[in-house]
Amino acid sequence: MIARIKGRVIEQKDLAVVIDAGGIFYEVHTPASVAQRLNAHKAADGVVTLVTHHYYQLTPSTATPILIGFLNELEKDFFLQFISVSGIGPKAAVKALDRSISEIAGAIDKGDVAYLKTLPGIGQQKARDIVAKLQGKVSRFGLISDSEVRKTDTGVLPFAFRDEALEVLMQLQYKKSEAEDMVAKALERCPTLSSTEELLNMIYSQKAAC
Repeated sequence: MIARIKGRVIEQKDLAVVIDAGGIFYEVHTPASVAQRLNAHKAADGVVTLVTHHYYQLTPSTATPILIGFLNELEKDFFLQFISVSGIGPKAAVKALDRSISEIAGAIDKGDVAYLKTLPGIGQQKARDIVAKLQGKVSRFGLISDSEVRKTDTGVLPFAFRDEALEVLMQLQYKKSEAEDMVAKALERCPTLSSTEELLNMIYSQKAAC
């Protein structure tokens, strides 16, 4: 199973890139929301690291390996949630995710069927299915920053769940100072929070209210 791939991008297609990883050339499919930000994540020599979802496309006579690439684990986690909806396979999800993941997650959390049915390949019934399956489960993905800020050190906070929440925010490309401020405000508003999930949901609700 291929979990990550690092190499030089030698060709960029519509919804895929070809990566030279030590002389082996891999085609990696990418949602438009990932492809549009890929250049900002390349090193000076064109090398990029993608987190991958590896699956097999089955036909009656063959099993073709397919790689789908993401810029971080959080994007992959959202993708896996998205394809858990009945009738949405990996290829369909790659086409559907043509907007920022934070925007799509926000629409799901609000139950915005009208928005979701504008995604490629997602009709009225499928949009309803997405809301029924995922509403209330994807709030943390609404925190993904669309800016291309580099990840920095997470630092140390007193309790494990605070550390975990801060690390998630850093993976979502927030600056350390921004992440610490969001965590502090959420805990000030509700000091009885006791888990990473509760803390991230509180941060999301505060951000959505702004």
